[in-house]
Amino acid sequence: MQPLTTTAAVSRRMSRQRSRNTEVEVLLRKELHRAGLRYRVHRRPLPGLRREADVVFGPARVAVFVDGCYWHGCPEHATWPRTNADFWRTKITRNQERDRDTDRKLIDAGWMPVRVWEHEDPAAAARRVAEVVRQRQPVPKV
Repeated sequence: MQPLTTTAAVSRRMSRQRSRNTEVEVLLRKELHRAGLRYRVHRRPLPGLRREADVVFGPARVAVFVDGCYWHGCPEHATWPRTNADFWRTKITRNQERDRDTDRKLIDAGWMPVRVWEHEDPAAAARRVAEVVRQRQPVPKV
Protein backbone atom coordinates (compact mmCIF):
# COMPACT_ATOMS: atom_id res chain seq x y z
CA MET A 1 0.00 0.00 0.00
CA GLN A 2 1.28 3.47 -0.86
CA PRO A 3 1.85 6.11 1.83
CA LEU A 4 -1.13 8.38 2.44
CA THR A 5 -1.23 11.78 0.85
CA THR A 6 -3.38 14.29 2.65
CA THR A 7 -3.79 17.98 3.32
CA ALA A 8 -3.68 19.73 6.67
CA ALA A 9 -7.40 20.54 6.39
CA VAL A 10 -8.35 16.90 5.79
CA SER A 11 -6.10 15.72 8.60
CA ARG A 12 -7.69 18.25 10.99
CA ARG A 13 -11.23 17.25 9.95
CA MET A 14 -10.55 13.52 10.35
CA SER A 15 -8.93 13.98 13.76
CA ARG A 16 -12.12 15.67 15.01
CA GLN A 17 -14.34 12.70 14.12
CA ARG A 18 -15.82 11.39 17.36
CA SER A 19 -15.75 7.67 18.03
CA ARG A 20 -18.10 7.72 21.02
CA ASN A 21 -21.03 9.78 22.21
CA THR A 22 -21.81 10.92 18.69
CA GLU A 23 -24.99 12.91 18.12
CA VAL A 24 -26.77 9.87 16.70
CA GLU A 25 -25.70 7.71 19.64
CA VAL A 26 -26.92 10.26 22.19
CA LEU A 27 -30.27 10.66 20.40
CA LEU A 28 -30.75 6.89 20.31
CA ARG A 29 -29.94 6.59 24.02
CA LYS A 30 -32.43 9.35 24.87
CA GLU A 31 -35.14 7.50 22.95
CA LEU A 32 -34.27 4.22 24.68
CA HIS A 33 -34.38 5.91 28.07
CA ARG A 34 -37.71 7.57 27.19
CA ALA A 35 -39.03 4.07 26.40
CA GLY A 36 -38.18 3.01 29.96
CA LEU A 37 -35.12 0.96 29.10
CA ARG A 38 -31.95 1.09 31.17
CA TYR A 39 -28.57 0.19 29.78
CA ARG A 40 -24.82 0.62 29.99
CA VAL A 41 -22.79 2.56 27.45
CA HIS A 42 -19.48 1.76 25.79
CA ARG A 43 -18.99 -1.67 27.29
CA ARG A 44 -17.42 -4.88 26.11
CA PRO A 45 -20.23 -7.42 26.08
CA LEU A 46 -17.84 -10.37 26.28
CA PRO A 47 -14.74 -10.69 28.42
CA GLY A 48 -11.72 -11.05 26.20
CA LEU A 49 -13.44 -9.55 23.16
CA ARG A 50 -11.65 -6.29 22.49
CA ARG A 51 -14.70 -4.71 20.89
CA GLU A 52 -17.02 -2.29 22.57
CA ALA A 53 -20.75 -1.94 22.00
CA ASP A 54 -22.28 1.54 22.09
CA VAL A 55 -25.25 0.42 24.22
CA VAL A 56 -25.40 -2.81 26.24
CA PHE A 57 -28.43 -4.46 27.84
CA GLY A 58 -26.75 -7.01 30.12
CA PRO A 59 -29.62 -9.14 31.42
CA ALA A 60 -31.22 -9.34 27.96
CA ARG A 61 -27.82 -9.93 26.35
CA VAL A 62 -28.33 -7.33 23.62
CA ALA A 63 -25.42 -5.29 22.26
CA VAL A 64 -26.21 -2.25 20.10
CA PHE A 65 -23.71 -0.79 17.65
CA VAL A 66 -24.29 2.58 16.00
CA ASP A 67 -22.43 2.38 12.70
CA GLY A 68 -21.36 5.40 10.71
CA CYS A 69 -22.31 5.27 7.03
CA TYR A 70 -18.82 6.19 5.86
CA TRP A 71 -16.75 4.10 8.27
CA HIS A 72 -18.83 0.93 7.95
CA GLY A 73 -19.75 1.10 4.26
CA CYS A 74 -23.49 1.76 4.42
CA PRO A 75 -25.16 0.24 1.34
CA GLU A 76 -27.30 3.40 0.97
CA HIS A 77 -24.87 6.21 1.71
CA ALA A 78 -21.30 4.96 1.54
CA THR A 79 -19.00 6.72 -0.85
CA TRP A 80 -15.59 5.59 -1.93
CA PRO A 81 -13.01 8.38 -1.76
CA ARG A 82 -10.86 9.09 -4.77
CA THR A 83 -7.91 10.28 -2.71
CA ASN A 84 -6.04 7.39 -1.09
CA ALA A 85 -8.71 5.09 -2.53
CA ASP A 86 -6.83 1.83 -1.89
CA PHE A 87 -6.19 2.71 1.74
CA TRP A 88 -9.81 3.67 2.43
CA ARG A 89 -11.34 0.73 0.57
CA THR A 90 -9.13 -1.63 2.59
CA LYS A 91 -9.95 0.18 5.85
CA ILE A 92 -13.72 0.13 5.30
CA THR A 93 -13.69 -3.48 4.09
CA ARG A 94 -11.78 -4.50 7.23
CA ASN A 95 -14.31 -2.63 9.37
CA GLN A 96 -17.11 -4.59 7.71
CA GLU A 97 -15.28 -7.88 8.23
CA ARG A 98 -14.68 -7.02 11.90
CA ASP A 99 -18.38 -6.14 12.30
CA ARG A 100 -19.41 -9.53 10.90
CA ASP A 101 -16.86 -11.30 13.13
CA THR A 102 -18.10 -9.41 16.19
CA ASP A 103 -21.72 -10.31 15.42
CA ARG A 104 -20.78 -13.97 14.94
CA LYS A 105 -18.87 -14.11 18.25
CA LEU A 106 -21.70 -12.44 20.15
CA ILE A 107 -24.32 -14.78 18.68
CA ASP A 108 -22.15 -17.81 19.52
CA ALA A 109 -22.01 -16.57 23.14
CA GLY A 110 -25.80 -16.13 23.36
CA TRP A 111 -25.94 -12.38 22.69
CA MET A 112 -28.02 -10.54 20.11
CA PRO A 113 -26.13 -7.84 18.21
CA VAL A 114 -28.24 -5.00 16.82
CA ARG A 115 -26.77 -2.69 14.18
CA VAL A 116 -28.13 0.83 13.79
CA TRP A 117 -27.00 3.01 10.88
CA GLU A 118 -26.27 6.65 11.64
CA HIS A 119 -28.86 7.73 9.05
CA GLU A 120 -31.71 5.87 10.78
CA ASP A 121 -34.39 7.81 12.60
CA PRO A 122 -33.44 7.53 16.30
CA ALA A 123 -37.05 6.94 17.42
CA ALA A 124 -37.57 4.14 14.89
CA ALA A 125 -34.21 2.58 15.75
CA ALA A 126 -35.05 2.76 19.47
CA ARG A 127 -38.37 0.99 18.85
CA ARG A 128 -36.53 -1.77 16.98
CA VAL A 129 -33.95 -2.13 19.77
CA ALA A 130 -36.65 -2.04 22.48
CA GLU A 131 -38.55 -4.86 20.78
CA VAL A 132 -35.45 -7.07 20.75
CA VAL A 133 -34.60 -6.23 24.36
CA ARG A 134 -38.12 -6.93 25.61
CA GLN A 135 -38.24 -10.27 23.78
CA ARG A 136 -34.96 -11.32 25.37
CA GLN A 137 -35.42 -10.06 28.92
CA PRO A 138 -35.22 -12.82 31.49
CA VAL A 139 -38.48 -13.76 33.14
CA PRO A 140 -38.57 -12.44 36.72
CA LYS A 141 -38.53 -15.14 39.39
CA VAL A 142 -41.60 -15.16 41.62
